[in-house]
Amino acid sequence: MKEGILGPKVEGIEVLILLDNEINAEYNVYLWNRREVIIEGVIITSNGFGEHPSTGEKIKTATLRHSLEVLLPNEVAKIEAIMPDVFGLYNEYWVSFWVDEVLYDKQFLFPPESIILSNFNYMEAFQKKGLLAQ
Repeated sequence: MKEGILGPKVEGIEVLILLDNEINAEYNVYLWNRREVIIEGVIITSNGFGEHPSTGEKIKTATLRHSLEVLLPNEVAKIEAIMPDVFGLYNEYWVSFWVDEVLYDKQFLFPPESIILSNFNYMEAFQKKGLLAQ
C-alpha cells in the first residue's frame, strides 16, 4: 500500500553536471537514462534555494520547466546550463517520466557548495569531468 502512495522506486536515471568547457568554466546539467528501456513524457523542474551566507535572507531562484518526449536507453539529454552564481544554493531537479504506463518521480539534489571542481570525477562515458546529483 505504501509503495502505491509513494510511487515506484526510480533506478537507472541520473541527473549530472558536466564541465563542458574547462577554459570558460562552462557547466551544464544533463539527464542520463541508464535504463535498458525508453522513458517517455519526461518532465523536469529545476530551482535553487537557500540562504544568503552573511544576512541569512532566504533566496529562491525561478523554477524552470523542461520536457522531453522520449529518452532512449543509455541516452543523455542536456537540461540546462548552470551558472557558478548558484553553486552556493541547493540545486534541485524533480524528474517525472513514464515507463509502460507507470509514472515515476524522483528528486535529485546538489547541496550548497557541492558543485566544486574537487568533487568532480572523470566520467569515461562522457570523456569529461562530471558530478552526479544525490
